[in-house]
Amino acid sequence: MVNVAAQTVAPLGRKRRGEGHTRRDEILVAAKSLFLEEGYGATTIRKIADRVGVSAPALYLYFKDKDEIMLALCDQTFGRLIELFHSIECIECSPRDRLRQMGEAYVRFGLAHVGEYRLIFMEEQAPEPVRHTGHRGDISDPEKPGIKGAIAFAMLERQFIELEQGGAKLPHPPVTCAELSWMACHGLVSALINEPDFPWSDRQALIQGMVDLTVRGLAPT
Repeated sequence: MVNVAAQTVAPLGRKRRGEGHTRRDEILVAAKSLFLEEGYGATTIRKIADRVGVSAPALYLYFKDKDEIMLALCDQTFGRLIELFHSIECIECSPRDRLRQMGEAYVRFGLAHVGEYRLIFMEEQAPEPVRHTGHRGDISDPEKPGIKGAIAFAMLERQFIELEQGGAKLPHPPVTCAELSWMACHGLVSALINEPDFPWSDRQALIQGMVDLTVRGLAPT
């Protein structure tokens, strides 16, 4: 069980018209806190409603079930990562340099949002929609629940596609290169999160070294 401080939400009365988004945000904060404290499987809709200060039927006005709440939390977190990736894509540089920047940004993002990272990638009882939506989903509708992770992955894959179109000889298809790149980043983030007191080398050296090895191996010059 993850030892995190509870983010409590004070019980409030019925929201006025137009304030539903505020209640929705309160539900997401409460749910994330409970998922991290007790685990996804042990958290119930009633527990979430109690923490927010509403009845379970009132909560169902915003989310039909726990899976939908989890998908919203995933999209919320991936949405921030997409913003990071988008800012990197706007920089005038080569796809190879963007890969380096994206890799480092991903690792730093994961280490800066440990709770969210655990919830999305390390929750053993994550619901079926989360585990099986995956990174190969149809991203034509960016508002589809649970699709933000696939959008972030597509941004990473696009760098390998551009490299290949520019004449680079990739060792694998772009999608496979993107998967391997993500696996390398995820492995480093997971190790640093799970073993924070282990006598690792300098963190900056680990991050830059991992990114360098990944780019050299998957996007050789």
